[in-house]
Amino acid sequence: MYRTTGIYIKNNKISKYKEIVDAGVPEVVYIPLDRHVGAPAKPVVSKGAEVKIGTLVAKADETLSVNVYSSVAGKVVETDDKLITIKTSEDIYEKSIDTSEGIITEIPDSKTLILEKIRKAGIVGMGGAGFPAAVKLDIPETCKIECLVINGLEGEPYFTADNRLMVEKAEEIVIGARIINKLLGIQNAIIAVDEENKDAVKALVGVTKRYIGVNVKAVKNKYPTAAETQLIKKLFNVEIPKTKLTRDFGYIVHNVGTVYSIYNAVMKNKPLYERIVTVSGDAADNPQNFLVRAGTPASYLANKAGSIDNARLLICGGVMMGTEISDVNTPISLLDGGLLMFKKAKKDTEASPCIRCGRCSQNCPVHLQPFEIADRLKIGDTPKLYKLRPSDCINCGICSYLCPAKIPLLDFIKMAKEQIR
Repeated sequence: MYRTTGIYIKNNKISKYKEIVDAGVPEVVYIPLDRHVGAPAKPVVSKGAEVKIGTLVAKADETLSVNVYSSVAGKVVETDDKLITIKTSEDIYEKSIDTSEGIITEIPDSKTLILEKIRKAGIVGMGGAGFPAAVKLDIPETCKIECLVINGLEGEPYFTADNRLMVEKAEEIVIGARIINKLLGIQNAIIAVDEENKDAVKALVGVTKRYIGVNVKAVKNKYPTAAETQLIKKLFNVEIPKTKLTRDFGYIVHNVGTVYSIYNAVMKNKPLYERIVTVSGDAADNPQNFLVRAGTPASYLANKAGSIDNARLLICGGVMMGTEISDVNTPISLLDGGLLMFKKAKKDTEASPCIRCGRCSQNCPVHLQPFEIADRLKIGDTPKLYKLRPSDCINCGICSYLCPAKIPLLDFIKMAKEQIR
């Protein structure tokens, strides 16, 4: 059973009205091969190889994996199982990629072709999950899909990348939705948008009037409504058990960034090698939404919005679900919707003992008992830990956010997941 009440988190969407800007090309990129659900891709280029933008550099090794492409032109200087390092040169694209600005509206007739283009392009869920899109869209005959839900909600307090994408690329997103509709054999897509993002709602509504099968739904966005199962509950009052998939109940959910990438893959033969990233925080002099090449070092991107020297804390991802990074060359991946810069490091305040206030369990969207999970983990009670279902956690971070004792409950839950795995 899922709760949908959620909590209100103070938003700091200070880059909401900042248009998307190309971040440019760093001297070196470090392209990750394992930032998706499933097996890491296997390198198909060697040290010294010359690559172009859109060159296949690592191939999906299993069904649950994705191809990885170069985001730059240049020379491969190092490869291993996790990264391909490329020294960049002047932009040169693979000839198969359509780099024109025009919007293409005529969707291919073949469902097989559409699915193969998505698979070949290495499209993954860009809301942070990183699940291979082609696998998600390869629906067994036993499942009857009734509705495609396009998730345009951004629960993280600083993120505005998806909002700007909807404002500036509304038509491409709607066409992407129609591509998926065709693949699924339906004419029913809903784009869920935060009701506060009025410009995005206006842009999308204006486009959907010209296309059949896609509609816009403005949603009151309490955290973590943007989570897949929470969104289904919000829109349709349908609860998805942990042991089931949304498709078992007739729904497919994709992030707007994923849908935009599907448009590019199917209509422009463009593989996935870049994304929109919000760079924000009180150490960012110019908070911005950047178009970022996969593998761009965090330091390069941070300096585009200010000076990394002003930041004592860098978070890749959001304040609720992101990860603090210590290496300034940590690469931005296709799953990273934001890079946050703060002038002050996290306070090293020692957590107080749990006071059993119950706020963590009362507000957990999947009805866990975070304090009990933390306690059982500390004493090594694995049988009890298993019964407490830490693997059901959706990593929303509400428990840590609300804890008056400042106990890093989400960290404990993540460790518990690993222990029972």
